[in-house]
Amino acid sequence: MKKVLLGILALGLLAGCSSEPARPPSSGGAKPAKPADEYKTGRVAFQKLFVTARAWAADALPFHLESQYTQGAPVAEGKAGIWRATFASTRRRAAKSYLWSGVASEEDALERGISPGLEDTFNPSNPSTRPFDLAFLKIDSDQAFQVAQEHGGKALLKKTPEQPVLFILDWDSRGNQLVWHVAYGDRRADAKLTVAVNASTGGFLRVEK
Repeated sequence: MKKVLLGILALGLLAGCSSEPARPPSSGGAKPAKPADEYKTGRVAFQKLFVTARAWAADALPFHLESQYTQGAPVAEGKAGIWRATFASTRRRAAKSYLWSGVASEEDALERGISPGLEDTFNPSNPSTRPFDLAFLKIDSDQAFQVAQEHGGKALLKKTPEQPVLFILDWDSRGNQLVWHVAYGDRRADAKLTVAVNASTGGFLRVEK
């Protein structure tokens, strides 16, 4: 009887030595899901950039806002995934740009969120970089797009549905007004059509190209 018990005990010890330690359940190596791309109208993106610029200079005021076209952006909603605003500080006699991105791109080294640009000199007497008061910005890029559609844009998009559209905002010193420039192209210089819209009233101003 003792021999039988010793045999069973020996087999149990061997089984215990040969068994592998428990392993945690495998996750399968799954990567975290990529966040969905985010698109904003110009006024919404601008407000985010303005708050950041005021941390740089308390008297910072904008003089230029421009979108950057990315594939798949809902331009028909007046939105873009990338917006860049340039601000001026009279006290510092300097200008600085900030970029907001709702998309990420390894090719362009773009990250989501707000990124600062380099500080540059600013000449307050230069009419092409005249800062504007925020009170003038009452019309958003989506509203400006609708006006541009009625002045040549609709026919152009009907012919080329994938046509890129850019939105540029700056001060018109000659007309003493804030203007949206809706450019049908991936660059303003190469645009097939550019329509100017009053950014305070939403009124059509002119076809620039």
